[in-house]
Amino acid sequence: MNDLATKKPLLFLSKTVVRFFLLLWTLLVLYPVIWTFLTSLKDNQQVMMGKPWDIPTIFRFENYVDVWNRAHFGDYFFNSIIVTVGSMIVSLIMAATTAYILARCTFKGRGILYFVYVASMMIPTTLGLIPLFFLLSDLHLSNSLFGLVMVYSVGTIGILPFAIFFLVGFYKKLPKELEEAATIDGCTNYGIFFRIMLPLSKPGLVTVGIMNALTVWNEYIMATVLINDPEKYTVPVGIAIMQAEMQYRTEWGPLFAGLAISMIPVIVMYVLYQRQITGGLTAGALKG
Repeated sequence: MNDLATKKPLLFLSKTVVRFFLLLWTLLVLYPVIWTFLTSLKDNQQVMMGKPWDIPTIFRFENYVDVWNRAHFGDYFFNSIIVTVGSMIVSLIMAATTAYILARCTFKGRGILYFVYVASMMIPTTLGLIPLFFLLSDLHLSNSLFGLVMVYSVGTIGILPFAIFFLVGFYKKLPKELEEAATIDGCTNYGIFFRIMLPLSKPGLVTVGIMNALTVWNEYIMATVLINDPEKYTVPVGIAIMQAEMQYRTEWGPLFAGLAISMIPVIVMYVLYQRQITGGLTAGALKG
């Protein structure tokens, strides 16, 4: 009884300390987000003369309309959606099929192939810039959104190797009896994968898809090097171009409005799929 009475205050203290640091971390994360949205509704005078946390005296929602139309941010936004959705679909198809083969099939060199995929995650992205530039030029895919989708999909920024590494753990722990029962029922190898294994790996696919989408949405270096047509710029490149064009007179309101627009899809994705992300990561950790 004495030990139990002694442990209760310590347990309460440890929980309080953990909650305090979690609250502090939440405030640190929310600070730049709230500040960005507040600044996006101000004009230059309010930004320069007021304090960062001052509520705008006049909410200038026209900053969003201005950056969307005049700065062509709408074009950058839709370009990023095309590239993100396209690369996510292609990479998920490639990752799911490859991970299934590596996890469920036995063949010579399987371990080496898996090691090559995992090791490729450690290769810096910048090392492949020059070869990729000339390769896309030879294939007549440079300066095109389709070429950018292909570059992202094959894992140049690490999304394909990570997806394969993540999904192999799911497929390895799925019961073999499912495949045996499907084979007895006359199901082909393609049927086993698409009808049984692929639906069972949905939590992992959702987690990997969202993480890949966030990586592609925020990618800057590849898009800067491989795209030089202003009509095909993605959101990160568009924001950098806007900042460069405002070199002598920065319009802070529209610039922060562009940043806020670029943050909205990420925030919405986390809010809608936070349970799937957490569940997928937990399942992957248990099965990996």
